[in-house]
Amino acid sequence: MKKLLVLGIGNMLLTDDGVGVFAAQELMKETWPESVTIMEAGTFTQDIFYLFEGYDALLVLDIIHTGAEPGTIYRLSEEDLVQKESQRLSIHDIDLIDSLRMAEMLGGKKPTMHVLGMEPFDYTTWNIGLSAPLSERYPAFLQLAREEIQAILASF
Repeated sequence: MKKLLVLGIGNMLLTDDGVGVFAAQELMKETWPESVTIMEAGTFTQDIFYLFEGYDALLVLDIIHTGAEPGTIYRLSEEDLVQKESQRLSIHDIDLIDSLRMAEMLGGKKPTMHVLGMEPFDYTTWNIGLSAPLSERYPAFLQLAREEIQAILASF
């Protein structure tokens, strides 16, 4: 059976930086097939390569900085992140990409990475909760995460 790991990345104490973690928390309350694991990964992406073992796909939920309108939602692949400097996952992406490479070196393979992200409005203010622009778009982000999980499962 192929397996999917969904990781909510970010710091929920820094306003919009927590969007991935908040989404993972919501998704964990829902019923998913046993082939789906949903976890909060916080900000320690350089240390999580060991989690990837045994997974065929990885869906990352995080903020992405491109300078677009706050609340803009992005669907990206690992290739998008590597090839386009403007498409960056918050401050975590280099470590996450490196973690994928470490997992491949240790285990001989790595999961296929998919990313669902939102453009932040405020990711530096100490606050638990999303800014108004992200709060408004959050239900759409959460629904797209559900759809992305279903699409990845259908691709297996």
